[in-house]
Amino acid sequence: MAARPLASSPLFSESTDTNTTATNGFPVNSTSSYYGAPDVKRQPAVLPARPKIRRPWSTGLCDCFSDCRNCCITCWCPCITFGQIAEIIDKGSSSCGVNGALYTLIACVVGCASCYSCFYRTKMRQQYMLKESPCGDCCVHCCCEYCALCQEYRELKNRGYDMSIVVN
Repeated sequence: MAARPLASSPLFSESTDTNTTATNGFPVNSTSSYYGAPDVKRQPAVLPARPKIRRPWSTGLCDCFSDCRNCCITCWCPCITFGQIAEIIDKGSSSCGVNGALYTLIACVVGCASCYSCFYRTKMRQQYMLKESPCGDCCVHCCCEYCALCQEYRELKNRGYDMSIVVN
């Protein structure tokens, strides 16, 4: 013998209210896909992804003397040039002075500040869609630290950044 629901039970009572349950125990006009028809969710049209085109640097790695002032500053005190670059790449979230001091500290303690500066070159290339040339970022900084810093400085300058106001 099948069990019959109690008529006084609010779960199984019949009502004209559409937000209550029907006599079979299932909610009427439920928005849940479990009880009613499955919800149809439209997916946005998937557009084919455009290939990311990497652009060349605006100046060459060895064009250091095209900006003699920066070349001299980078040669004698690379922490200044690095600090300026890092502040722009970080979009102002870190200051020129802090980045320059950290660069100097790493150079004095570890003896290889290029380990730190190569990550900013990678970050810069990703932000501006630049080609990884002439070789990998860490290799460029390990072999030609000052040339790499000068190239990054010139790239930002050629993109319209006023490098003279970055130093705080």
